[in-house]
Amino acid sequence: MSQKIPVYFMPGLAASPLIFERIALPEDQFEMILLEWEIPLDNETLPDYAKRITEKIHHENPILVGVSFGGILVQEMSKFVDAGKVIIISSVRSNQQFPKRMKFAKSTKAYKLLPMDLVLNIEKLAKFSFGSKINQRIALYEKFLAVRDRRYLDWAIEQVIMWERTEADEKVIHIHGDADEVFPIKYTDNCIVVKGGTHIMILNKFRWLNENLPKIITQ
Repeated sequence: MSQKIPVYFMPGLAASPLIFERIALPEDQFEMILLEWEIPLDNETLPDYAKRITEKIHHENPILVGVSFGGILVQEMSKFVDAGKVIIISSVRSNQQFPKRMKFAKSTKAYKLLPMDLVLNIEKLAKFSFGSKINQRIALYEKFLAVRDRRYLDWAIEQVIMWERTEADEKVIHIHGDADEVFPIKYTDNCIVVKGGTHIMILNKFRWLNENLPKIITQ
């Protein structure tokens, strides 16, 4: 019997592995392993953090799939593990693909002013929200936001904004939605485009991903 292809999935910033609950790869061909965020150690750099997360990888030549900040992390992880392929979804391959507001946040350190207390207390945010659409979105956040630790959030946002990679690794496979509001597609290039895909297309474009990921992994 042929060995299954190990595929490790890393969720987006602060997100739970539950974001992959609708992703289903053929079980006779693939083994899906879901990774989780850990609380960073004091003064831990992104490369050191990536190295620590790679200790959870127990297969040779794994496929690494990362969403958003998880996409940045798996690229850093690939420095410490011999990955078969690195696939990023709704992410970037270098800091040159950041939108202007993120470049501005880097130069001004404005990211330090973000109201983390609201992110940490979604219930409080819900009290001030109006309308069913907003409440539906908050319910989604409650379900999928796994890490509400202040130290993690401050660290994670700084690691994204201050990411040092200036040149895209052409071997990294990039899947991106043409309606991504966090990393607008106009700043990106050489990617597989998902029509109508937003930044959370891992949740609402799962049919496209389930149909196409197996081919992308094996081709």
